[in-house]
Amino acid sequence: MIRKILLSCVIGGFALAAGASAQATRTWVSGVGDDANPCSRTAPCKTFAGAISKTAAQGEISVLDPGGFGAVTITKSISIVAEGVEGGILAAGVNGVIVNAAATDTVTLRGLTIEGANTGVNGIRFLAGGALHVENCKIERFTGFGISFEPGAASQLTVSNTIVSNNLGASGGGILLRPGAAGAANATFDGVVASFNRIGFRIEDRGKATARNSTVSNSTTFGVHVKSVAALAELNLSASQLANNASAGVRSEGALAMVRLSDTSVFDNSSGLVSVSGGAVLSFGTNRIAGNAVNGAPTGALVQQ
Repeated sequence: MIRKILLSCVIGGFALAAGASAQATRTWVSGVGDDANPCSRTAPCKTFAGAISKTAAQGEISVLDPGGFGAVTITKSISIVAEGVEGGILAAGVNGVIVNAAATDTVTLRGLTIEGANTGVNGIRFLAGGALHVENCKIERFTGFGISFEPGAASQLTVSNTIVSNNLGASGGGILLRPGAAGAANATFDGVVASFNRIGFRIEDRGKATARNSTVSNSTTFGVHVKSVAALAELNLSASQLANNASAGVRSEGALAMVRLSDTSVFDNSSGLVSVSGGAVLSFGTNRIAGNAVNGAPTGALVQQ
């Protein structure tokens, strides 16, 4: 009996070791891969969904050669990286990437092309996690938002050197910050181009964003729309351009909505600056507002220090 128990323990130990070794710190996908493979560099997987189950938490999925790698749901800290090759996600009728991770998890998406084909829901939908970093990506043609950031707790978003375009659904747009009732979103946008969306940036209650070196243009409604209902919603814009937006370059709506502008150009919009229901548009006096059908004016001035 003792020998049987010892043998069972040894076999169980081997099984646990095999299960642990099934997940690698770095895995690979290829356009000619197979999800039955171990996702190594010499035997890559076919899809991100196939690779993620074989990638350890805090690991990385790397794109080996160009391909379309399918939609994926992420529930742990991980990086998905395509550098020097096209890492495509075709998400017709679905979300391209869903992030629903733990509060301490960080997710990085770099170099991806996320395509909605005019029927996809959201390019990236963030529900939970500590932080999301989107770098050097292109996200386009979704009926919802290119990036919909909807955390239920305090979370961070950074978007850099990324194009978000042609997201024209009736309730969609470029980038949305919409935290849940117990959530909070702090976002940084740097080098973002949001063009030909219904709305470029939309910030709602408990959302706070800073954008610099960014362009928001050719929206069918508002370039940026900051709307508060019951809590602070805030956007700080510096060294950026808002141009050719059909309804307004900047719309600040609600008593707790705030937009701060510095070194920003607001040109050729239907309206330049719009305040609704007590929304604040505050200027450091270093902006250029011209060529709009109605230029509008800041609701207040800020002192440079």
